[in-house]
Amino acid sequence: MNKYVKIREQDMALMKIRKNFQLTIPHGLRRKFKLAEGDYVEVDTKDEFIVLRPVKVIQPDQEYFYTRKWQEKEAEVDEDVRKGDIVGPFENVAEAIKALKTAKI
Repeated sequence: MNKYVKIREQDMALMKIRKNFQLTIPHGLRRKFKLAEGDYVEVDTKDEFIVLRPVKVIQPDQEYFYTRKWQEKEAEVDEDVRKGDIVGPFENVAEAIKALKTAKI
């Protein structure tokens, strides 16, 4: 049960530490920070405060996908698809190769 208390002129959620020292992040904060079950948060301290910071964990074999260059190319492809500037699907490999050879790049 989350209750709101007035502390330093800000509304703050009051949470209870449960078995195994678990906390439930209030729905409003989960929504505000787009947190889902299984997400990670980084825990730190600042003065007398405990600070939770959402983090996204990226697997090493998928790091390329999050590079600026890759994301720019993904945006280009999305725009081409939106405009209908695509070819395919193909019935077989030969058709795909033919389309690649005749493509205006």
